[in-house]
Amino acid sequence: MIQARSKGFDVVYGARNNRETDTEFKKWTATAFYGFMKKIGVEMIPQAADYRLMSRRVVEYLLKYKEKNLFLRGIVPTIGFPSTVVYYARKEREAGTTKYPLRKMLSFAWDGITSFSVAPMHFVLGMGIVTTLVSALMLLYTTGKYFAGETIQGWSSLMVSIWFLGGIQLIGLSIIGEYIGKIFNEVKGRPRYIIQDNLLRGDLNEDK
Repeated sequence: MIQARSKGFDVVYGARNNRETDTEFKKWTATAFYGFMKKIGVEMIPQAADYRLMSRRVVEYLLKYKEKNLFLRGIVPTIGFPSTVVYYARKEREAGTTKYPLRKMLSFAWDGITSFSVAPMHFVLGMGIVTTLVSALMLLYTTGKYFAGETIQGWSSLMVSIWFLGGIQLIGLSIIGEYIGKIFNEVKGRPRYIIQDNLLRGDLNEDK
């Protein structure tokens, strides 16, 4: 990692080159997590842990992230700067037990999703729209059943209203969630942009 840093890389990630020591369940969940995070737009280094080597300027910019719940695996790649990955072979545990059971893994995944994306709200919005469309189909279905004389009193209105109101509620919750998501992103106060090299400052220093 130090050799990679000496070549000019500001961030050197340590990543596993394989998961042979993991169970099939752990392999599947890890692959699914990284794949899902990529789909919702979160840039992460696959198979990389929280152990990494960073230059001073990267650390200084990282300190500008004032949020308390720091999801480092997602935050560090957003800072930018030249980076590389050093792969290593993970050996089997020789003593002790893992301090990362399933409960903590699920909590970690949820923190990563909610810290960087409002995708769950978009999912709720999609469910609301689908449910509302289903209510329209139910209206056609129950109307046909009504004229065919195959319904009892109140059945048609009950079926349509349940689907329609359920869809409207989901859409309303997703709209509220969108506003809360924007507030959530604003209160974090993350830097809008990061300057890698300030050439003007260098010129000024030379003049001095």
